[in-house]
Amino acid sequence: QYLQFLANLVKLRFSARVNNGWLRSMFVHKADARKDAHSNLLSKKETNHLYKIQFHNVKPDCLEVYNDLQVEVQKKLSQDAEYPCEIVGSWNTWYGEQDQAVHLWRYRGGYPALTECLQKLKTNEEYKEFRKERSKMLISRRNQLLLEFSFWNEPLPRKGPNIYEMRTYNLKPGTMIEWGNHWARAISYRQENKEAVSGFFSQIGDLYVVHHLWAYESLQAREETRNSAWMKEGWDVNVFYTVPLIRSMESRIMIPTGGSPLQ
Repeated sequence: QYLQFLANLVKLRFSARVNNGWLRSMFVHKADARKDAHSNLLSKKETNHLYKIQFHNVKPDCLEVYNDLQVEVQKKLSQDAEYPCEIVGSWNTWYGEQDQAVHLWRYRGGYPALTECLQKLKTNEEYKEFRKERSKMLISRRNQLLLEFSFWNEPLPRKGPNIYEMRTYNLKPGTMIEWGNHWARAISYRQENKEAVSGFFSQIGDLYVVHHLWAYESLQAREETRNSAWMKEGWDVNVFYTVPLIRSMESRIMIPTGGSPLQ
């Protein structure tokens, strides 16, 4: 009976250690609570803008007509005070996916502004006719909603002629804060020729996607500007630490359309 009592006591103590001690810690991990969402930590709070990027793959024989129609509609919406949106930039891809149009919109006031625009466009007969005509020219289309990195430049109208490069990075989930911390320092190395236009990260659509937008006078100027960054102490460190965060990346060289504020 005494031996049975000791056996039961040992069993109880072992169970307590399993539930509360070192053995439990091997199987149960409690993550530290994040103080805020990465969208709040990385984005510009003072502007409260939301951005939408559109990728339209156009039938090759329709691209010219498509561009003319798109420019007309973009101009009307941007100049109409009833719609809290404006076109930031509009391009055709030169090197990358061919016969592709890329459009970047800004919604002044965030998600409420986006919702207001969508509701008004539903009853806009002219816009509905435009969408009907546009659909005849498209092969496919997709979009994303974006926020702007706090440490990048505001995408303001720019005189041309310029070519634009959009570098798109698909990051490993959970690495956006680390990416932002490194680029908050690295962006200082890429301001010499005013090539940095703006930087965004996705909120809706493909997630953990980053778009960096650059402007150059030519492809030769692009090569010289990029090479000069490697001559600056610290740029190589940024590349070393950010490359492991990337799952895939893409570069588009783009030409502005006639109505784009970014020329």
